[in-house]
Amino acid sequence: MYKISKYIKDYFGAYITPSFGSIKPALKILEEKGYVNSRKTLSDGGKQFCYYTITQSGRENLKEEILKPISDNPVQFFANVNIKITCASMLEKQEVADLLFNIKSTAMNHKFQAEKILNDEYTPNTFYGRVILDNTIKQYENFIDFVESLEKENGNN
Repeated sequence: MYKISKYIKDYFGAYITPSFGSIKPALKILEEKGYVNSRKTLSDGGKQFCYYTITQSGRENLKEEILKPISDNPVQFFANVNIKITCASMLEKQEVADLLFNIKSTAMNHKFQAEKILNDEYTPNTFYGRVILDNTIKQYENFIDFVESLEKENGNN
C-alpha cells in the first residue's frame, strides 16, 4: 500500500491525495471488477506483501474514465481535467486531441459564465465577489492558453 500511496502522491498529489485507508478498499473493488490482479508474497523476514498489476481490462477501463465527459461543475473542473491530462499518455493521438478539445470547450464555457455574472448589472456582487470572479476568469484564460499549447504539442507528435 505504501508504494501505491507514494505513487499517487508523486504523480497526482497536486490534484488529489486519497487517504491511506481508502486505497485498500479501492484496490479490492478494482480487483473484484478484474481491473487489477494481486499477488501476495512473504519477505525473508516473514512479512506479507501484496503486489498489484493492472490488467488489460483495467487499462481499457482507465481509458474510458479518462475519456468520460467533463463535469459541468466548475468546482470540480480543474481537479478532474488535471488528472485527465496527466493520464493522457495512455491515449491515442486522436483521443488526446478530442480530450483537449473537450477540456478547452468546457473551460471556455466556464469562463463565459464567470464573465456573464461579473458583467451582469443586476447581479449584486461585493468587492470580494468581483475580485474572485475576475481571478477566476484569469485562471480560465491561462488554462485555455495552456491547453492550446498542449494541442500544438500533440499535433507535432
